[in-house]
Amino acid sequence: MLSYIYNLATDRHKGLVAGVVKSFLYFLSLIYGLGVRVSIFIYRLKPYHLNCMVISVGNITLGGTGKTALVALISRYLKQQGHKVAILSRGYKRKITNYQLPITNYETMGDEPYMLKMNLGDVPVVVDTDRIRAAKLAIRDYGADTVILDDGLQQWRIKKDLDIVTIDATRPFGNRKLIPRGILREPLSSLKRADVFILTKTNLNPDNQDIKNFLSSINPQSLIVESTHSPLGFYRLGKRDEFLRLEALAGETVTLISGIADPDSFENLIVSLGINIGLFFRFPDHHNYTKEELDRIIKNSKDKNIDTIITTEKDAVRLSPYQLPTTHYLLNFLVLRIELKMTKDEQEFYNRLLRLYSY
Repeated sequence: MLSYIYNLATDRHKGLVAGVVKSFLYFLSLIYGLGVRVSIFIYRLKPYHLNCMVISVGNITLGGTGKTALVALISRYLKQQGHKVAILSRGYKRKITNYQLPITNYETMGDEPYMLKMNLGDVPVVVDTDRIRAAKLAIRDYGADTVILDDGLQQWRIKKDLDIVTIDATRPFGNRKLIPRGILREPLSSLKRADVFILTKTNLNPDNQDIKNFLSSINPQSLIVESTHSPLGFYRLGKRDEFLRLEALAGETVTLISGIADPDSFENLIVSLGINIGLFFRFPDHHNYTKEELDRIIKNSKDKNIDTIITTEKDAVRLSPYQLPTTHYLLNFLVLRIELKMTKDEQEFYNRLLRLYSY
């Protein structure tokens, strides 16, 4: 059902029935929009001031804009500059929601926060639906002088020192309608609050001048930075130290598995590496895989004489090697590692970060 509604919101479904449902969804989006505007007005009357620097990284559309990769990049940079950084996340779709439990895996953290924890080492990742409570814990227990709000644009209660919004260059605003009729989480006028825009996946859409002109018309004072999702290599599932170079699979035929918001970008990255896609299994974002699904994927791959399966890092945290059948060891089960790379105005972005600490 969610997949069907998403396809309606992105206008992939046409026809009379789809048109009727879209009309109903548009009515719901008007109600949703009213609620969002009222909430923004109320919460921003008297925002909460934290005793540390607050950097928000968020998006105005539903998922898949690359904000998690940007959070990792900012965390590494500020840590190199000597700052004590903590990441705050709500832990979307985590299975265990009692924030007092020890946070050690994707079930208690959610897949994206756990991926950040695995990739960033000793940078604290605090998961709590209450970001103010999480920030106080980060300051008290980790001595954080800076907190990064992962998915923070809709955190209207908190006073922010820097508001960064990621925009997917391949589908910046959808049909420019609010959910559930479109993919906007807030009205486009909310972009006036942003200090920095990060255009992501610009390698997949090099002609993005119209997007930049639109953002500048909404917020002439903002900094607009271009970036790409750059593949680094592959590692074996459950064995992060066994790293393969990108060219290792050139010319091979593989199976892809993904449960992410933007599977098309994953597919495009794989194709750009000269790898042939024999099968592609797409699941909903944050999907929790079952043994039966994985058995079917492995069987179908073997039937087509495919001996390599590739997935994303976000999916990998939900694919424990112990969950897979023993027959998977007859295949190469690989994870694609990517990072966000700024291709235009990178130094201006870092200067903007450092200016936060110069006052």
